[in-house]
Parts: sequence; structure tokens; C-alpha cells
Amino acid sequence: MAKQRPIFEKNNVLITGGAGFIGSHLCDELIKKNRVICVDNFISGNVENINHLLKNPDFKFIKHDMAEPLDLDKTPDLEAFKVPWQGIQEIYNLACPTSPKDYNKFPIETCLSNSHGTKNALDWAVKYDSKFLHLSSSAIYGDPVEDQPLVEEYWGYIDPIGPRGCYNEGKRYAETLIVNYAQKFNLEAKISRVFNTYGPRMKLTDGRMIPDFIRSAIANEDLQIYGDGKRVSSYCYIDDLIEGTIKFMDTEISGPLNFGSPKVYTILDIAHKIIEIAGSSSKINHKDPIPYLTKQGLPDIAKVREQIGWFPIISLEDGLQRTVDYMKGSRSVGLESVKI
Repeated sequence: MAKQRPIFEKNNVLITGGAGFIGSHLCDELIKKNRVICVDNFISGNVENINHLLKNPDFKFIKHDMAEPLDLDKTPDLEAFKVPWQGIQEIYNLACPTSPKDYNKFPIETCLSNSHGTKNALDWAVKYDSKFLHLSSSAIYGDPVEDQPLVEEYWGYIDPIGPRGCYNEGKRYAETLIVNYAQKFNLEAKISRVFNTYGPRMKLTDGRMIPDFIRSAIANEDLQIYGDGKRVSSYCYIDDLIEGTIKFMDTEISGPLNFGSPKVYTILDIAHKIIEIAGSSSKINHKDPIPYLTKQGLPDIAKVREQIGWFPIISLEDGLQRTVDYMKGSRSVGLESVKI
């Protein structure tokens, strides 16, 4: 199909996984200048993340599993967006269960979202000649074999049949599919590789370190650290990632590009900062290390800084303060029991 010119002043932008942590923040930013179609099946997203957008006439939510095809031209809820004539100008592909606890709970769904789901999103891009941006993951690099920041040219070291294989290998397959679709159909397709990102709307029961620490600190319970707490990682605040993602889409660069913070902190650093920010009486409790725990790699962001001028600017202290404040509010209105 020939590229469709918008008949409205605003573009139609589609976000798969739009009710999730990252996706909902992307919806918030893109709705300011676009008409946004949010597609999600709530495996790891939650309606609370987009509830404030549902009455906006420029926002449409479609509950749908991306592993199944969907004809956007014939979707009644999109009638006002005139998709058959207006088309879809941009697609952001984020649909995938992301919780560490979900890899064993939803292994098939995780595989299919990265394979069938990515294919279905790419078929939309082919039909409407949309710009396409896939949010991949640092997980494609697997376990780092050296203590050096990971560059985009590194191929990775991954166990394809291990407990995280459905996610790690799924993300790698999705990248392969995207590159080949782009070559065959001349798509403007981009790949970003997202490293540790945190902020408001992370699921409180996700099994991730920062939400776990904050939840314990707010309750004045001991923070559990497995091992000596000296392992290092980096943490990028959600607003920085969203700014970089939109900036990437606006370029002619295809990537892949790393998105993350180059600043390194130990687990103990994070624990102490959260206790201080939360005004908590919590103590730190060390437990035996978890066997076969995956070591997290650190991002080399030289390429993204040079090519699109992006680098994170929000300090860890500021980002943690915003996240603690949000999670305190979530608890006060009873959201600790829902998926955030």
C-alpha cells in the first residue's frame, strides 16, 4: 500500500503493550501531539496505568492479544480515527510480559508475543507504511562475559533453553524478524535496547529490586539483599527513556541503540538511598546469594549520544524520590494489590 497521508492534523500512533509500565508513560507523552491507539491484553499491564486517558477523544484503548491478528480497518472502536483513510503513521512495539516472576508463569505467552506479536505489528507497518520502533532489551546480550559496558556490536551469551530463554531468546528473535522485514519491505524500522529502567507504575509485586526495596522501606520492614550487596548495575529513570524513545523515532537512524544510564551503583547504594528517601526505620538483611543469578550488563551509550544526542539527565536521587512518592500514594489508595 502506498504511504497514507494524514487527513487529520494529528498523526495516528499505535502502541502495543501500551498499558504497561513503559508503554503507559509513552502514551502520556505521545497523546500531547497525536491520536494514540493503545493495544494491551493486561498480562503485565494494568488499566490503572491508562485510566486517566480513557476519556480523552484522542486516545483509544483496544484490549487484544498481539499474538492474534487484528484488522484495524474494521475495529469499531477506531472508527473516529478513520484508519482506512488516515492510516497509522507510527508504531511503537512493546507488547511482552516483562516481570521476572512471569517467565515461568507465562513462558508460551512470552515466546508468542515476541514472535507472532511482533510479526502482527510488522504486518500493520507494511500495510500502512508506518514508521516502526521496537523496544528490545539488554537481555539480548545475555550474561556479560567481561566487566565492560556492552556495545551494540556485541552478540551476547545466552542459554536459549534456560528459565529466562523465553524472554531473552524471544527478544533476539524479534530483532531478527524486524531486520528482515525492514529489508524485504523497505520499512523504516528501528530497534532500541533498553537497560534497567525504573519509576512510577512499576508493579509493586514485580520481583524487581527497586519496587521490592521501596515496598519494604515504606512498611518499615527489612530490605532483603542476597549476597554482600556489592554487585553493580545502572538505573535509568522512565522520563529519560521516554524522551529518548520519541527522539529516536523522529530520526532516520535504525539502530540498534542502547538506552540506559552509564552511572553505576551497588545494590547496597540503592538500598541505603531508598531507606533514606522513604524516611524508613528499615534495616538491611543479607541472605545467601541466589544460585545462578543472572549478572546484569552495563550499557555503553556512546553511539546513542553521538547519533541522536541523547543521554539521561535525571539523577538517581531525584528519580527514586519521585518513585517513592508515587508508591506511597499507591498504597494509600489501595493499589498495592493490583497490577501497576
